[in-house]
Amino acid sequence: MTTTVDRPTGTAQEATAPAAVDVAALGELLLGRWAEVRRQTRAMLLDERLHTQENLSYQENRERVLGQLHLLVEHGAMSRGLPEAYGGQGDPGGNVAGFEELLLGDPSLQIKAGVQWGLFGSAVLNLGTEEHHRRWLPAIRDLRVPGVFAMTEIGHGSDVSSIGTTATYDPAAEEFEIHTPFTAATKDYLGNAARHGRAAVVFARLLTRGVDHGVHAFYVAIRDDDGAFLPGVSGEDDGRKGGLNGVDNGRLRFDRVRVPRTHLLNKYGDVAPDGTYSSPIASPGRRFFTMIGTLVQGRVSLDGAAVVANKAALTIAIRYGSERRQFNASSDVREEVLLDYQEHQRRLLPLLAETYAMDFAHQELLAKYDDVFSGRRDTDEERQDLETLAAALKALSTWSALDTLQTCREACGGAGFMTKNRLTSLRHDLDVYATFEGDNTVLLQLVAKRLLSDWADELKHVDVGVMARYVAGRATEATYHRSGLRKLGQAFRDTGDVRRSVNALREESAQHALLADRVQTMVAEVAENLRPTARLPRAEAAALFNENQHKLIAAARAHAELLQWEAFTRALRRVEDPGTRTVLTWLRDVFGLRLIEKNLAWYLSYGRVSMRRGRSLDEYVDRLLARLRPHALDLVAAFGLEQGHLRAEIATGVEAQRQEEAAAHYRRLRASGDAPVKETAPPREGAEGRRRAGRDAGKDTAKDDARTGGTGAGAPAPGPGEPAAEPAGGPGTGGRRGERRHDRRRARRLELRGLKKTRRRAAAEDAAAQQAPARAEDDRPEEREPARAGDAAGSAPQEARAAGA
Repeated sequence: MTTTVDRPTGTAQEATAPAAVDVAALGELLLGRWAEVRRQTRAMLLDERLHTQENLSYQENRERVLGQLHLLVEHGAMSRGLPEAYGGQGDPGGNVAGFEELLLGDPSLQIKAGVQWGLFGSAVLNLGTEEHHRRWLPAIRDLRVPGVFAMTEIGHGSDVSSIGTTATYDPAAEEFEIHTPFTAATKDYLGNAARHGRAAVVFARLLTRGVDHGVHAFYVAIRDDDGAFLPGVSGEDDGRKGGLNGVDNGRLRFDRVRVPRTHLLNKYGDVAPDGTYSSPIASPGRRFFTMIGTLVQGRVSLDGAAVVANKAALTIAIRYGSERRQFNASSDVREEVLLDYQEHQRRLLPLLAETYAMDFAHQELLAKYDDVFSGRRDTDEERQDLETLAAALKALSTWSALDTLQTCREACGGAGFMTKNRLTSLRHDLDVYATFEGDNTVLLQLVAKRLLSDWADELKHVDVGVMARYVAGRATEATYHRSGLRKLGQAFRDTGDVRRSVNALREESAQHALLADRVQTMVAEVAENLRPTARLPRAEAAALFNENQHKLIAAARAHAELLQWEAFTRALRRVEDPGTRTVLTWLRDVFGLRLIEKNLAWYLSYGRVSMRRGRSLDEYVDRLLARLRPHALDLVAAFGLEQGHLRAEIATGVEAQRQEEAAAHYRRLRASGDAPVKETAPPREGAEGRRRAGRDAGKDTAKDDARTGGTGAGAPAPGPGEPAAEPAGGPGTGGRRGERRHDRRRARRLELRGLKKTRRRAAAEDAAAQQAPARAEDDRPEEREPARAGDAAGSAPQEARAAGA
């Protein structure tokens, strides 16, 4: 395990250690705090019974995934988060770490496991009390009671506080009556609801003594042991979906279903037998967000699962791109490796940098989650920070996963579209990640509101003089940091030379200043715009907020990107090996500079970056990508994914074998002397072509005249007073037959000249290849680093490099 060392990371320019990646050490860094849990889960997932099976009906797929859940129970894989008293290990962070890796087996398995233990079980654990734990957790753990998390309704998904299902208390019977009062209050899109669920945690409005106390959770049985709905419960199957068809999603309705008073999960609100309501949290709003906040595990898990998806997709695409060859721009006999093309690097390597940033940010999020839910640092402030961080990172990572999967699919061409290479099916399965466990846009809006709240808190501690200077500075587009509201202008002066002007942006401090400055400027502007809302009527305040909504969400996204960059930078300080740190510094700089490049219009319009420096960004990013190119295979090898996890044919080295076979074929063909001659292009047509042909024909005729003493091809010269002979074609033909004969001769000369040139070049390259030492066979050809730009990146022996022209 890499030791944590607090050292400055410096800049890409200063990172002068020989660039080489210690794959094993980097792999340990990426596995993080719960490395052993991840290893155990990945080893378990090599079992073919836990793999996705394509071409099944969705009904068959559902039964298969249910069977996979029972395999997880046999392995004890999903009980880590439960208290030891109920058969668990009391390890909430390790539980989430293992859950994230399940995506490598089957995304449907991961989500169905998340429904059972991450939502249904966690709701009982975190919203219930000890009596509930004792009664229900053992059966949930062992899958004896498959469960449903019944929160979302047809009418309300993101706005949970407005759901319509009611739970009315009857003091005479000491029961709650669960009821769906109208169609839009039907619970929908619920995992396990269509077939397998036997009980549900139902979120409903708690009504007692005529008072609506807001949304609470209730444990409700919905089916008998034979799978039939219990009286008062009804529902339907949602049918086939765009992805995750191993999960049986459905809808539920309740027609005055009675449950005992003790089925209220009453950690944050209780009802006495006489109907009196009590809660340790007096504010209804704060109580609601505290209850919802306990369910943050889902967002944390999806953030990590998106990272795993990116790792799988990029491993497949970069391995394939390091072997696949297309077009022979630099050689007549050898085609170019895809990843040697600048645009291919631009497509994949920035996504690789983003994935590393996502991974390091997720490690910090998971550690914070574990601190809170283990009880070590369970305070209101820590919970609020956790909820904000989870919302910010889940939004960015799940969007990134969809973009990465699509880009990798396209980068692999037609092979990427084949189901056997998994990119399309992964893309379909992860599509819903952007909207479940919180719509990403709504989550960023929550983050933005927290930023505004923090901003307002900071302003309370600023003296009048500083605030006056701040307001004056707004006229000149100045900004202030929250910590003292420090004014920032253009942080660096240009040096005059375009190539040198980018030097300042290579500095870690420069990148941080620009990224942080953008966040603070955007938050300050929106805060200023929204300041009148406190004095406006509700409708006008809502309209003003809506006018600034886009800016709010953009500020939240910039904030989340800054968090990822900072996490990447902190991770660099834990890297001991100098060569690895050099390569990771380049990778971090690509991530940071691409963020600045992506938002260059903002930096230019606010005067944070000059035009000269802005123009230099693109070139410098390309140079960084060229430096990273030889290390791309090592950077994905550090993800530690085996063939049994990827299960994509194009990531097995088969493309390198095909290239070797083709190269050997063309090499033998050239050596035999039987290689066909390439067809040459005919002479150019048109007036210019005819003029050139005429000039060439005139030169040849002059040579013949000098040799024969005639006017053409051996004809005697006319005597004195004799008329010149007409051309063979008669009057007006202008010697066109001679021109055509000349064109044929000239084309043949060019053809022979080209053939000789090609044969000389091929012979030289074959001789060089035969003299080169053969490479040793490698058990994992897809992870070898290319010896030079243009090589097939650790694929075939060098004598097989030349693909046929």
